[in-house]
Order: sequence, then structure tokens, then C-alpha cells
Amino acid sequence: MPKAGSGVSLDGLGMPMWLTLELTYRCPLHCPWCSNPLDFDKYGNELSTEEWKKVLRDGRKMGSLQLGFTGGEPMLRDDIEELVGEAENLGYYTNLITSGIGLAPDRLKAMKKAGLKQIQLSLQSSDRDITNKLVGVDVYDQKLAVAHDIKAQGFPMVLNVPVCKQNISQTRDILKLAEELGVEYIEFANIQYYNWALVNRSELLPTREELEDAEEVVMEFRERLGNRMSIYFVIPDYFDKRPKACMNGWGAIHLTIAPDGAALPCQESRVIKNLEFPNVREHSLEWIWHESPVFNEFRGDKWMKEPCRSCDERDKDFGGCRCQAYLLTGDAANTDPVCAKSSMHDLIQTGVAEATDPRRIQRPLVLRRKGAITSDFLETAG
Repeated sequence: MPKAGSGVSLDGLGMPMWLTLELTYRCPLHCPWCSNPLDFDKYGNELSTEEWKKVLRDGRKMGSLQLGFTGGEPMLRDDIEELVGEAENLGYYTNLITSGIGLAPDRLKAMKKAGLKQIQLSLQSSDRDITNKLVGVDVYDQKLAVAHDIKAQGFPMVLNVPVCKQNISQTRDILKLAEELGVEYIEFANIQYYNWALVNRSELLPTREELEDAEEVVMEFRERLGNRMSIYFVIPDYFDKRPKACMNGWGAIHLTIAPDGAALPCQESRVIKNLEFPNVREHSLEWIWHESPVFNEFRGDKWMKEPCRSCDERDKDFGGCRCQAYLLTGDAANTDPVCAKSSMHDLIQTGVAEATDPRRIQRPLVLRRKGAITSDFLETAG
């Protein structure tokens, strides 16, 4: 099985090629794998329309090309059509990453007119009951209607399926549904275990056998469909001996702006509690990218400890994911423990064993809701 997040290595030539705007952490869904911070309700001071436009202008001046509007649910912002238009005028290739909730036909038409290039729609299952249970809201029928509306407007569409124990057996049915919808791309993105997903890891992580069975189905559909639909299958790196090349390295090609203006090397990096993230309200984007301490914290290899420092693969995987290293070992400078060379690799092996033990007593999923967990949940749970 291929590594999660592996593929072509991109050199941004010192530029933030990919710019992600997390317009809001608000969302009508309650997904138990959400990448929003565990204390997401603290970040209510969202950037204004004009502040977001400044970010867009500054990003293009620095060479950013790809732009993702995401959240939370970006459709909860009533200015997204205006922001899409500004991005189009600046020359970005724009993507909307959405649950589909709030994506009414009139707004789709407005964003098409404004220049939106592509839409990524999440779908949790081909089964109505499972979908609604996983997201905590009755939305399955609405999601399917939105999928048809997206195609009716002529948008290229990515169907994003967050793969977990609850839906992995439906891989064939999901692919059939995607074929019927006429989507151009489908991504089976096996969940990466940060934030809310880490809280629910034992309830979400499939077995290696389930992953292999699903991958066989994917290969079958790839052979039959050919170029009609691109199918991506990204497995959890818990099942590999080497870590993924996370974001092509810290501060290499990717820049995320959080709803409150915090600039992040990746969407998960707020989990690292001893880092201070600069804010676009206080600093220029250029200073943040080139000069800020946090973006330089894990660039290159001088920060690496052993075994990364002397490993001949350090330029391929960059030591793995800094957020995962912090969450599982308490130190973001440690080798990502998914690596078999890490002295803490047993943390991964133990996690897999616990999640896939057939004798394990199942717990209810902790859905993303305000007050569902306390700030010290992970420490006390561990």
C-alpha cells in the first residue's frame, strides 16, 4: 500500500504555492474526525471581507497559485462569492472545499459567475443512515442533491470520502455512486489522526485487512474506468514503516490562514502548544513566510534529532509530521513515531493493536460539539 500523503515531491522555490483560507471554524456538521481545533469555539474573531482580500493580494504577490476556500463550512460566510471573485481577478486557481450544506443553486451560479474553478464535496457514506450518524445531522439527501447541482453547473468535482471503520466496507457502493454522479475525481482519504480524530482513533481506524480489501476494489474500478474518473486512495500512515512527506516539509509550499488570522504551516499545526503563530493582522504575509520564528522552526534539517539527523531518507520524508510527533510523543522535534526507526514506534503499534482488537469494547464516537471534551481530554485519556 502507498504511503499516506506520498507522491510527487514539489519544490515551491521558496514560495507558498498553496494557500488555504479557513474562512470559519463554524460548521453545521459534527464529524468525529474534524481537523478543527479541539477548542474551536475560542476562535470566533473571524477576519473581515477586506482583511481576507488583503491576504489574497499578498499571497499572489508572493507567488501563490492554488487557493482553497475551506473551514469549518465556508458557505456559512455570506461573502464567499465576493472573495471568489477577488481571487479570480488576481489569477488564482480556486477550489471550494465544502460539506455542501448551504450550497444552494443560486449560490452555485453566483460562484460560477465569479470564477470558481473546482468544488470538493465531502460524502461520508453511500448509506443514508451511516452518513447521518457519522456527521450527527440528517444531511445525506441534501448532499446528494448538491452533488447533482454541482455537476449541472458544469463544475469539475472532487468527491472526498473520509474513510473509517464505519464505511470502508462500502467502497464498491461509493464508487458506483460516484460513477453515477459523473464526478471527475474521488479521493478515499483515510483519516489522519489529529484533533477530534485522535480522540476517536480506536473507534475509527480500520484494520490492515479492510484497507487491503478496499484497495483491491479501487484497483478494479481504476482498470475499468480508465481516465473517466481519477481515484485516489490515501491510507493512514499507521500502516507503513516510514512517515509521509508531510506538506513537502514544514513551511515549504503550503500556507494556511486560520479564521482569526493566525498563519499556520499546515491546518493542524495549532495542536503544537509551545509555538506562537503570527497573525496577518499584525504582520505582513511576506514577513510571516520568510522571517517568522514559527515558519523557520522546522525548515531544513538542523532541528532534527536522531535517528532523523543521520538518516539518508530525511530529504524524502522530512522527519514526518511535526504535529503527529507532538501529539504522540510530546515533542514536535521528535521523529514521527510512525517511522519504524523511531524509538517510540511502539506508540503506533499499540494504537493499531487497540483499535483493531476484535475483543475491544466499542465506545460511542465523540462528535465535534462545543463542550464535548475538556482541554485536558487527551492527557487524561492517555
